[in-house]
Parts: sequence; structure tokens; C-alpha cells
Amino acid sequence: MTKVTIKHVAKEAGLSIATVSRVINNHPDVSTQTRRRVQQVIDELGYEPNAVARSLIQGRSNILGVVSTGIEFYGPSQTMAGIEREAYRLGYWLLSSLLPDPETTTGSDALRHLLSQQVDGIIWAVPEVGKNRDWICEQSHNLPVPVVFLHMTCRSDVFVVIVDNYAGARSATGHLLLQGRRRIGCIRGPSHWWEAQERTRGWRDTLADAGLPAGDDLCRTGDWSAASGYDALLNLAQQNPDLDAVFVSNDQMALGALNAANHLGLKVPDDLAVVGFDDIPEAAYFLPSLTTVRHELRDVGTQAVVLLEQLLNAQRKREVMQPESVVITPELIVRDSSLSPA
Repeated sequence: MTKVTIKHVAKEAGLSIATVSRVINNHPDVSTQTRRRVQQVIDELGYEPNAVARSLIQGRSNILGVVSTGIEFYGPSQTMAGIEREAYRLGYWLLSSLLPDPETTTGSDALRHLLSQQVDGIIWAVPEVGKNRDWICEQSHNLPVPVVFLHMTCRSDVFVVIVDNYAGARSATGHLLLQGRRRIGCIRGPSHWWEAQERTRGWRDTLADAGLPAGDDLCRTGDWSAASGYDALLNLAQQNPDLDAVFVSNDQMALGALNAANHLGLKVPDDLAVVGFDDIPEAAYFLPSLTTVRHELRDVGTQAVVLLEQLLNAQRKREVMQPESVVITPELIVRDSSLSPA
């Protein structure tokens, strides 16, 4: 079967190859009638423009690179869903590169791979763990394409989209105070993760503002899993018999904490109030239903693509955008697990 080319389209439409090319590449100096005629012929002949040739002509590939990790978990998977949805809406394809372990892998190989594929821009969706961001932030200024970072500290020298984890933790802890709780513990995520640090800091500062203790004796560390939340609550409650509430840094660990409370004979929320973080779809169906901090992770992905598109448009116009941080404020969702008896 003969491959349909732009010459066939031009001949069938009775137009020059240059005119058909202008239609395909969305040039403004083409009438609506001509556009409709060319599109009709393209549909009839089944013509598919050569993407490689178009990218060479336009100086763009319409491909965005994404470096991510842990997409088997709720948070990263939701962020990726937001990235995919918005990229598709704006006419981009995605090329994804996964890091198996953000704690031990810098991501330099992933970066080289994406650049070799001529991506237009990169979204760096790997959590900030320890100092794993320093090298890429330093290199990003010298890269040929713009980079947007997710899940990290606000910085004045790079483009960042983040959730205000600190504010979310403060709202969760403040809610427990309003319920009359005074001995409030914390089950945090891995201590070298930025998200875990920010959520722990929000818990500590809120209790300190209320003149209440928030020492290490009231804090235990998990690894984001339900099993670690179970073990942490067992230890926390046994070491603090007067514990009457706990803020848990994610909903999976909160699920484990609820199970541990039941094992210890503690009624939730009568004896122990529990608040999580994430608002996973199952949180409303925990027993009791879980009060938690909702942060729209799909919006994080969406905002990252929007910001990257703005950077690309500015780059094509030879304009300079100053680095900025897009901050998404989370919302406390109150359910049965934290409400004190009337």
C-alpha cells in the first residue's frame, strides 16, 4: 500500500504543498475554508503527518519528560494522573523515567535519557529525600530545557509546585486541640523525607503555641506503611498511658494505628482521637471513618504541567520568567475518628 504523503493531500485538495503545510502546522495566515478543505482531505486519505519532521521544523517535540518514583503508592500515582491528564489536554506526549530508590539514586541517568529523547521540558516528581535534590537544582540552570520540581522546599532559584504540608499538619493538630485533646502524639514518616519533616514541624509548633509538650517521647517514626503505623502506635501508647490523640503523617499509617488501638482496647475516638494525612479514597470507609488532611495531588500534577507550558511559551518568545513556587493549601476533612463525645 502506498503511503499517503503531503503531496497527495495537496493534489487532492487542489492546493499547493506550502498551503497544506501551513494548515498542518497551524499557521495563522490560512482561511477557515481552506483549513476545513485540507482537514477533510486528510481524513479521507488517512494522512498522518511525520511527527519527527514536524518537530525538526517547529524546534519542538511536544514531549514532556517526567522523572518519578513510587507510583505504586497513592500519592505519586495521583500526581502522575494529574500530569497525564493536563499534558494530554495541552497536546503533549509523556516520556516517563522511574527511579527505583530516591534515597540511593541521584537520577542523573534518567536525566540524560530524557534529554537524549529531545523532550521539550521536564517535571521532576521525585520526593526530596536528604540531599537528593541539590545536584539537580544546581544543574537545572544549565540544562537546555526548563524543569519544574515537585515535593520539595520552596526555593528562590527554581520553579516548584508543592503542597503546604506544614499548614496541613497545623490544621490537623489544631483540630485535635479544639476537641479538648491535650496529650497529642505524632507518627511521622521517614525523618529524612521533606514531607515528613514539614508535617512533624507543624505538629510541634502547634502544640508549642498551645503551651503543650511535643518532645521526642511523643513522636514515633514509620515508613509510610500500615504495618509501621501499627507498631508505632503500640509503642507510643505503651510509653504514654495518658495519650489521648495522635496525628499520623499519612492515611496508610493511620490505618495501622487504628488497628493497634483496637488491639490495646482503646476506643476511637472516645479514648484516642486519630487524624491522618492524604484523604485516600478508602479513608471515609475506615472504622471509624478517618479524619484526615486532603491535598489534591492531581492538582499538583496539573499545576506542574501548566507551569511548564508557561515556561516553554516564554522560552519560544525569548522571554525570561523569574523562578516561582506554586503552593497548594490542603483542607482538613473531619470524620468520626477525631470527634470527642458531646
